[in-house]
Amino acid sequence: MSLKIGFLPAILMLAACTPQPKAPVNDAIVRLPAVAGRPGAAYFTLYGGDKGRTLVSVASPAATRAAMHDMTMSNGMMSMAPITGGVVVPAKSDVRFQSGGKHVMLFGLSSSLKPGDAVQLTFRFANGETANLSAKAEAPGGGDEHSH
Repeated sequence: MSLKIGFLPAILMLAACTPQPKAPVNDAIVRLPAVAGRPGAAYFTLYGGDKGRTLVSVASPAATRAAMHDMTMSNGMMSMAPITGGVVVPAKSDVRFQSGGKHVMLFGLSSSLKPGDAVQLTFRFANGETANLSAKAEAPGGGDEHSH
C-alpha cells in the first residue's frame, strides 16, 4: 500500500510539468506616437494553439479606431497596406506583430497616456473567441523613457 501512495506525489509533479496552453496573445506593447494626434502602434505575438486561429480585429478603449496593417519592402521601397480578411495563425505556430512588419495602428489615442501606462486591448478571432490583454505603453522609439 505504501508503494502506491509513494507514486501519488510523483504523478502530481509530472502533471504540473505538462505544458499549459499558451494564451492566444502575449507580449503586447503599445508604442505611443512621437507627435500628438498621430497614430500609435500595438505589437504582440499571436499563438495558433492546437487548432489554429484567425485574428479578425483589435480594439482599445484608449483609441477611437484600430486597424491592422502590414509593412512590406518592394524595389527598395517600404510600403504599408491594411490587412483585410484577418491574420491566420497556423496550429502550434505563432505570428509576431512587430515594428517593420505586421502591426495595429491605434488612431485617436488618449492624450493622457504616458510611457509605463497600461493600455487595454481586445482581440477578436474568427471562431468567436476574444482575448483581453493589458499592454504596456512605450515612449516613441521604444522602451520606457525612464529606462536607460
